[in-house]
Amino acid sequence: MAKKPSADEVRARLDDVARSLEAAPGVRITDLDAASTPSFDDGRKTGEKLLGTIGERMSELQERLYAHGRSGGDRSVLLVLQGLDTAGKGGIARHVLGLVDPQGVALKAFGRPTPEELEHDFLWRIRKALPPAGRIGLFDRSHYEDILVPHATGTADADELTARFAAIEQFERELVAGGTTVVKVALWVSRDEQYLRLRERLERPDKHWKYSPNDVDVRLARPAYEAAYDEVLARSSFDVAPWYVVPADRKWYARLATSALLLRALLDLDLDWPDPSYDVATELARLDATR
Repeated sequence: MAKKPSADEVRARLDDVARSLEAAPGVRITDLDAASTPSFDDGRKTGEKLLGTIGERMSELQERLYAHGRSGGDRSVLLVLQGLDTAGKGGIARHVLGLVDPQGVALKAFGRPTPEELEHDFLWRIRKALPPAGRIGLFDRSHYEDILVPHATGTADADELTARFAAIEQFERELVAGGTTVVKVALWVSRDEQYLRLRERLERPDKHWKYSPNDVDVRLARPAYEAAYDEVLARSSFDVAPWYVVPADRKWYARLATSALLLRALLDLDLDWPDPSYDVATELARLDATR
């Protein structure tokens, strides 16, 4: 029987995953091998088994976080997912956050801004969706859409984009200072794999609902979006909230890597179970008196 790794060994492995995925200065996203599996060479079967193990640990830590939130704590975790169409953001939501208690999760998917949202600053709708204390929040797309899309489509000038980068940095630093751990993941799918996934959506009636004609329009503009992602990774990987670039051609690996990053964030909270607001011995005596 294999020896169970120690807490220090688990932590070292998670740190290695984070280091291998953190966005490196000057590296273009197109240089990434989207089919690679950084820090993990044991294959899909072992990876899926490890995901279950990680899920068990995450479940316990998420319950501690939730308990702290119910007891007046201010800590929370926000997982930001960005990626081109078919990168697997929805799969992460189902397979990674599906490993923990849903009552401790706050999920928000951001699409095109509504007329009401357009009347406000671009961060207005983001602030409204932030996870409350004790929760793990997941953003399927995020405030970075307001840089990526205008950058790729040329609908915002350089000064406006610079102002938005500055606003996002201030916003994320405020989040972290207020008790929210921010984990930003860019899921990167190759051009060939994206084609196969889009074609599957068209060939399978049960996946037609996931397809939009706009998916091909964006695919045709892929070089512009690649440049936009390079800009985002270069200008918004902050010390308190770095970007992690996860190869996404292998779905099992993208889910495993993202779950490892999330587990690492939960471990960093270093939460014990909160102390009760009542005297345990007294309550035991009162309870026993009801027998």
